[in-house]
Amino acid sequence: MKRRPKVNALSFIPIGVFLLAWEILGHYSQTPLFPPLSKVVVQFFNLLENGTLLKSLGASFTRVFIGYTLGCLAGIFIGALMGVSRAVEYSLRPLISILFPIPTLGWLPLLMLWIGINEALPVVLIFICAFFPVAYNTLTGIKEVKKEYIKTARTLGASSWYIFWHVILPMASPNIFTGLRLEAGMVWRTVIAAEMFAIPTGIGALLINGETLIRVDIIMVCLVVLSLMCFFFEQVFLWLENKATGSWRERCL
Repeated sequence: MKRRPKVNALSFIPIGVFLLAWEILGHYSQTPLFPPLSKVVVQFFNLLENGTLLKSLGASFTRVFIGYTLGCLAGIFIGALMGVSRAVEYSLRPLISILFPIPTLGWLPLLMLWIGINEALPVVLIFICAFFPVAYNTLTGIKEVKKEYIKTARTLGASSWYIFWHVILPMASPNIFTGLRLEAGMVWRTVIAAEMFAIPTGIGALLINGETLIRVDIIMVCLVVLSLMCFFFEQVFLWLENKATGSWRERCL
């Protein structure tokens, strides 16, 4: 089982230097276009106190949660089907290979015409963002499982379902979780972009409003929140991967 790297004081030195440089440069620049860190922190608590930040973050989080959950479940299901069935793989893989390279935001103009500017738009975009990489990673993970393990399980009388659940899925789980973890950050970038272009609520809308009002402190607050949410989601999936696959790896490897 993988050991997580230890956190030591050296890990925080670059962050401390960056924050200190931000405060000093912002203080001496004397321009509203580059506010110091202290002013951004004050603005963060102001937005938190008046409810604007929580309301915007709640709207974005709801869209991310729905679209990401549906996209991941569909991606794992389709990827697993392609991984265990050659007929399904030969049928769907060419289509996924064609659609996968299209940037998620490339679908935005078309979806605005098909769906309209409403709550379904960012959810569908997030679904697309999550579905294709997760499906591809699931397929790749299943294909990389050594045939010897499957043959051994069959020789011992294991059923196809048992082999899939206790052999194939555990050994493919590192690839699956890699796709889940990478897209956990990407979906936040997607929802921010969708809200900036088409949706009047959420962190993206708050960010674009800050640009309209030339409030760089609000823009920086939104960017910091976005960074923290991406980091939080990644850490959650690292924890889930460790919990979900630790015992499986010990049994299978």
